[in-house]
Amino acid sequence: MITIYHNPRCTKSRQGLQILENSNKPFKVVKYLDNPLSVEELKEIITILNISPQELVRKNEDIWKKNYKGKDLSDDEIIEAMIANPKLIERPIVKHNNRAVVGRPPEIISTII
Repeated sequence: MITIYHNPRCTKSRQGLQILENSNKPFKVVKYLDNPLSVEELKEIITILNISPQELVRKNEDIWKKNYKGKDLSDDEIIEAMIANPKLIERPIVKHNNRAVVGRPPEIISTII
């Protein structure tokens, strides 16, 4: 099953959702701001993406700049920051089987569906 971790207020996320809708393949939408991810779910996504937690952070968010920027944080501390502040999670993330991509640009989503 294809899963999109989606923020409806984000243009790129809406474009990613449109790509999935146009694919005519079944998928599940997870609005992660309304239904926050668990630590385990976020760690699984990071592992499948094959990136560091730092690479999944939206560093231009005010929350990051005010509370975390410039600090020497461990991976677990960065994950906890994203769990506590889901707006910090880059979006959209599309997961399919054992593959995932951050949909920036949204067209990259087509490579895994």
